[in-house]
Amino acid sequence: MTELRIAIVGFGKIARDQHVGAIAATAGATLAAVASRNASLPGVPHFATIEELLEKGPPIDAVSLCTPPQVRRAQAAAALAAGKHVMLEKPPGTGVAELDPLIAMAEEAKRTLFATWHSRYAPAVEPARAWLLTRRIKSVHINWKEDVRVWHPGQGWIWEPGGLGVFDPGINALSILTRILPRPVFVTVAELAFPANCQAPIAANLTLTDIGGLPVTAEFDFRQTGPQSWDILVETDQGRMTLSGGGRCMAIDGETVAEAPDQEYRELYGRFVKLIATGARDVDLAPLRLVADAFLLGRRNIVEPFVD
Repeated sequence: MTELRIAIVGFGKIARDQHVGAIAATAGATLAAVASRNASLPGVPHFATIEELLEKGPPIDAVSLCTPPQVRRAQAAAALAAGKHVMLEKPPGTGVAELDPLIAMAEEAKRTLFATWHSRYAPAVEPARAWLLTRRIKSVHINWKEDVRVWHPGQGWIWEPGGLGVFDPGINALSILTRILPRPVFVTVAELAFPANCQAPIAANLTLTDIGGLPVTAEFDFRQTGPQSWDILVETDQGRMTLSGGGRCMAIDGETVAEAPDQEYRELYGRFVKLIATGARDVDLAPLRLVADAFLLGRRNIVEPFVD
């Protein structure tokens, strides 16, 4: 089979740290070009914009959009119009409705559109989902707290409208939640802490439930120092299940039952190659809907300014 020629658009920290190595490790895929205003990769054709890439670049089959979410819709539309398959880093956009025209474009062009949720591919997520299917779930609590200065240094876009603030990592937890629970959940209460000088929250507390009244709570915070917290605790009729390390480790009543190294992005690109080979698309917007509802329902509290 001919290798899928992929161009990365937007070459920031995540693209360098995760996407390049994942493409190299994926059978049937190769990195053909990079489009970025501020960064390049030695030995790989480089272009300043996606428009320049599509007009003057080498032959490519697909683009992986790793730019800030505020500009992804237009870039995805340009790539689909040029007949390319499209992978969207999370979140897939700045709003839910803007994805509908892209889905329609992909269907009309018979091209793959893949809205990725990399945390769903953490090694303990599927074991957790399978374990919960045979238990009665009593409650869920998410504790997702990290240091923004470590994970998003100098990334001012995250504090602008559409940048999501603390929901940029928080949506990872929601992507796992919507994968492992047997029924859909929805937001009922949201408390959002906005720095006085920012347009996106630095912390958030959510209350969610499902149609059966399951109590679900979530705490997101960008101000964590020291050990970082990416945990989901699920109380069931047969013990407590804990997903820790962002979904890399699963424990039952404190005993580890599933754990493996991180290969999330390799799994994403493997999925992308398979989707394209079968002519399929994968655009699940459930995590983004929960974030949108948190903003709709959220009580806005102003806190001290954030200085990077």
